Amino acid sequence: MITIIDYGLGNIQAFVNVYKRLHIPVTVARSAQELLGASKLILPGVGAFDHAMGRLNASGMRETLDELVLVKKVPVVGICVGMQILADSSDEGSLPGLGWVPGRVRHFRSVPGLERLALPHMGWNDVEPLHLNPLFKGFEEDARFYFLHSFYFECSQESHASARASYGLDFSCAVAVDNVYGVQFHPEKSHHFGVGLLKNFAEL
Repeated sequence: MITIIDYGLGNIQAFVNVYKRLHIPVTVARSAQELLGASKLILPGVGAFDHAMGRLNASGMRETLDELVLVKKVPVVGICVGMQILADSSDEGSLPGLGWVPGRVRHFRSVPGLERLALPHMGWNDVEPLHLNPLFKGFEEDARFYFLHSFYFECSQESHASARASYGLDFSCAVAVDNVYGVQFHPEKSHHFGVGLLKNFAEL
């Protein structure tokens, strides 16, 4: 069962609607108990890093999520800020992240030469898969997704960056480590590209 983690952030219903149209079973978890039947997890998120981590830590689901993802190896995909909180830390706040993907989230304007870059990075952009990432099956050379963000994921290990996009600099817009995936863009707003990616996740 695909389980969407509802800790008060992210467009939960949009993901539910995509999977219902695909006739793929989906449920929403708002408690640790509701997570227990999950075979795959979606971690959405919008807003600020610390706010997202605070909400997730207060949800009562954090310990169960660590068990499912790190011990039982249940596949999980973080979306937008849900991807950013997979990291160890962020320029945006002081709370530690989940630490499921080693790295730090950085502000675009922290990069020399990008101090005047227009932010947020908003709208459609090309995405280039870097490795054999099963999420991008079927559109490896023709992928466009919708972005809305001012921070990007800097992986500690280059091999964990599974796709890149360009906005002021080439940045990691997707990460993958074992059963943990993350995408900076919004598949639920990316028309057939996003539907295809969510379908690929369901078929892992």
